[in-house]
Amino acid sequence: MCLRGATGALQKEIVVAHSHRLPIIAGNWKMHKTTGEAKQLTEAILQGIKNEKELPKIVLCPPFTSLPTVATAAGKGIDVGAQNMDHHESGAFTGEIAANMLTDLGVTYVLIGHSERRQFFGETNGTVNLKLKTALKHKLIPIVCVGETLDERESNLADSVISRQIAAALSDLTMEELKTLVIAYEPVWAIGTGKVCESAEANRVAKLIRTTIGNLFKSKEFPETIPVLYGGSVKASNIEEQLAQSDIDGALVGGASLVAE
Repeated sequence: MCLRGATGALQKEIVVAHSHRLPIIAGNWKMHKTTGEAKQLTEAILQGIKNEKELPKIVLCPPFTSLPTVATAAGKGIDVGAQNMDHHESGAFTGEIAANMLTDLGVTYVLIGHSERRQFFGETNGTVNLKLKTALKHKLIPIVCVGETLDERESNLADSVISRQIAAALSDLTMEELKTLVIAYEPVWAIGTGKVCESAEANRVAKLIRTTIGNLFKSKEFPETIPVLYGGSVKASNIEEQLAQSDIDGALVGGASLVAE
């Protein structure tokens, strides 16, 4: 999981600085790992963190095929998340997975609106909203992903795009319903490219996300309870700087989460 940058003395600082929000490190394994490989990786991560103290919440998001295996191997030490789900309860939706199928496996988190789902599978702001409502109904903890493309950033549209994504995702929901909400800021241009959003800029966007939520619900306090994660080529060499920022509470890690060390 590349947690070394987030443990030890620095991690103690983070826990204190963000004591009013839950620090989270989530690993999105995407379309990687067979069930046997997933079991080995989970066990290796557990072994690597067993002597660490004051760790953040750790969430592993393997492919659907490995969810039961990872949930069993992880036990109580690590939470398990799904990479996606459908908003329908059941029906003729070949290839889709319902929320109650996930909870039945011991899944507690779910990624919603990841940029790759938006880019390759037609996910929209509207479907993100529907999935979020369904996830909350089934007591799944949603990690809602938002972020801009390179064209949008270079056209100075990043802030408006992200604000629009947040507003659409949270439409027709109350603060009480959203009390478990987690947001992940993942600039699309930094995902899998090796490019990383500068930590100060990522922190500015995290603040923008909270400001947007505050304006939507006319509350200064509510946004301060919501963990905001950074995702985009996160690795051991840059995670410390990102997590040291005032408004970044963790990371959504892609490729680096496939290696236990």
